[in-house]
Amino acid sequence: MFRVRYGLILLFLVLIFSGCSTLQTQKQDQEGFKNRPIRAVATTGMVSDIVKNVGKDHVQIATLMGSGVDPHLYKPGERTVIKLAEADVVFYSGLHLEAQMAKVFEKMSNQVKTVAVTDGVDHTRLSSPPEFKGHYDPHVWFDVTMWMDATNTVRDALVEMDPAHADEYRQNADEYLAQLQDLHEYVLAQADKIPKEKRVLITAHDAFNYFGREYGFEVRGLQGISTASEAGTSDVQDLVNFIVDRQIPAIFVESSVPRRTIEAVQAAVRSRGFDVKIGGELFSDAMGDPGTVEGTYIGMVKHNIDTIVKALSGQ
Repeated sequence: MFRVRYGLILLFLVLIFSGCSTLQTQKQDQEGFKNRPIRAVATTGMVSDIVKNVGKDHVQIATLMGSGVDPHLYKPGERTVIKLAEADVVFYSGLHLEAQMAKVFEKMSNQVKTVAVTDGVDHTRLSSPPEFKGHYDPHVWFDVTMWMDATNTVRDALVEMDPAHADEYRQNADEYLAQLQDLHEYVLAQADKIPKEKRVLITAHDAFNYFGREYGFEVRGLQGISTASEAGTSDVQDLVNFIVDRQIPAIFVESSVPRRTIEAVQAAVRSRGFDVKIGGELFSDAMGDPGTVEGTYIGMVKHNIDTIVKALSGQ
């Protein structure tokens, strides 16, 4: 029954945005955004945070996927239909992160501006894991320098839509980019507190590969790039052997992935006579609750690196 309902919602979305009406576009062209803010929709909290920082008072933002929501598995409901139908622009991460919504965004582009923020990332820097069926690894926000490129993409899109406030968007973006540069340097400094041989990050799924590459960590995930993939018995056993052989002190759960996968690994390791601890909860595909420090991109990244350093350095 759920699959039928979801299929009907998806079909309804496609029909809405594949029609020939251009009334919304005409109204936008005639009025511009001098008398009202841009109505924007963002898929994830990370994308929404860029839009908030660059757009500020000139953008009214609605976020589809809140804290604890896995974008790999997200399925649109009735509220999604309403938010998308009312939007002037939709910002999404791209690189197949929002897998269930890809067809909707393709159809929407004829009627509503859609922006994949990762389009601004240099594709030579992207990883293309063979197990991800020919797609790039979408988790670019864990390399702060790549998320700075995404910020530039949002800035350019808002300037194009609303040239009357272009100078403000550019200034806002410059201020946010300076904060992101400070964040990048903070992560580097924190990572240096861990001896290189102990920089091994084990999580529920492979969300941290860009993080590992930029900040010097060896990264292992029980599941693949997408949480839609299942971890088999052999995957668990291979990871258990790795932890025991390397004497890894801590492994980590993720806020948007059920804890049971990592807890099963912990139990299997203990059965081998070695005690590996749960080092804490990391934010991977979703940020923390709105209004909390971890509910911002910068706060989320700082929480993650601080949690990792505390667990792996034995503090």
